[in-house]
Amino acid sequence: MSKIGQMQSQKVANSGCADYQLVEFREVDQIVRTDENSTPFVYEQTQQSILDLIERKNYVAGDRIPSERELAERCGVHRATVRRALDNLLELGILEKKGTSGTYIPAPVVRRPISRSELSHSISEIVHECGGEPGGKLLFFEENLAGLRLSEKLSVEVGEPLFAIKRLRTVTDLPFCLETTWIPCRLVPDLAADDVLGNTSFYSLLHDRYGIEIGTSQATIHSATIGSKDAGLLNMKTGEAALVVNSVTSDTSGKPIEYLTSLNHPKRVMFTVK
Repeated sequence: MSKIGQMQSQKVANSGCADYQLVEFREVDQIVRTDENSTPFVYEQTQQSILDLIERKNYVAGDRIPSERELAERCGVHRATVRRALDNLLELGILEKKGTSGTYIPAPVVRRPISRSELSHSISEIVHECGGEPGGKLLFFEENLAGLRLSEKLSVEVGEPLFAIKRLRTVTDLPFCLETTWIPCRLVPDLAADDVLGNTSFYSLLHDRYGIEIGTSQATIHSATIGSKDAGLLNMKTGEAALVVNSVTSDTSGKPIEYLTSLNHPKRVMFTVK
């Protein structure tokens, strides 16, 4: 049985990184057809038929399910009945609507912990803990000189060389945040773009190659509208508000080593306080 069959749920009980109550799904050979006049609860049977279809077709996060018309034909019911069943599945969070483009299997919600020690945890680890598959894409890797703001954040001289690294992070192939990191070049000599491709853990790289032990983070979180380019990368509309995190990460001695700006998709990221 696929993951959807194992984890499809009603959002009524807490289970780690997502609120789920496990339910079983029956194996079916075909969609159940029923006379709409036979029971006042036909939409519930239609709802189960839709779930069975999702299970048998092995839909995964991000997939679009058939239209209302197609589902009505498959189930042998009116579109109004399908619409009611879909509305209930949307309310439960089992499905999600994307404007006029259709109904989709939602991505797992990424829950990012907020504390002085845990905000700096690897995003790959966080995504795994929340039931998703981490991924990433390197957008740029370049060397810049520290301006006044970055020099203050990182306690370096104005003009000191910094690596600037921007990555798109995904959960089960859906984008959920854009992160830009600045780190003094002298702390990571010979660092190259190939070192930070994909979903590579930057903090693991700092530890394993450079012996840098991550200590704590100080961060601010606010909402802000984002430009068209970043909105496009996050599958958002231009002018929509993203959740913005600005943080300074220090090593175990308290020395700043990284300044990070993170733009988070408001529907795919939730911050939790510990």
